[in-house]
Amino acid sequence: MSIFRRLPADVRKSLDTEQGERVLTFTEGADGHVVATNLALYLSDGTRVPYEEIDRASWDEEGVRVLTTDGVRHFERISEPRMLPETLRERVNSTIVVNKHVSLPGRGGVRLVARRRPGGEVLGWTFVFDEGLDPADPGLRAQAEQALEGVRRSMGV
Repeated sequence: MSIFRRLPADVRKSLDTEQGERVLTFTEGADGHVVATNLALYLSDGTRVPYEEIDRASWDEEGVRVLTTDGVRHFERISEPRMLPETLRERVNSTIVVNKHVSLPGRGGVRLVARRRPGGEVLGWTFVFDEGLDPADPGLRAQAEQALEGVRRSMGV
């Protein structure tokens, strides 16, 4: 299969792209096209997932699985991924400003992650607590907030 295939015009027109958004790569999924632009991943059902909202993506022989920062899971069955895995990894990684694991007193730790839109300002911080820690624990959250202030001061973010 040629790497120089073009995205069909009707698919390109159906994308709800923002001004200045451009297609980087695409592939055909079981249910339609999956498209990576410079700003977002478009799933075959038309869902637009901005890269700064993708917590993780994984590939296997069945296709791609995407988990968003708000916990929504997506799956696309894809037999020939073409350049989509590499593009998705690069674009998601480009949104991460800071990704630092900090030990908390007496118990595990927390990963502090600052994300931004491509070319934009820092949107905010996410706490990802180690396995077994309760993110709803007020004492733990207070320790994480204190760790975040230290990281922000040291990194100027």
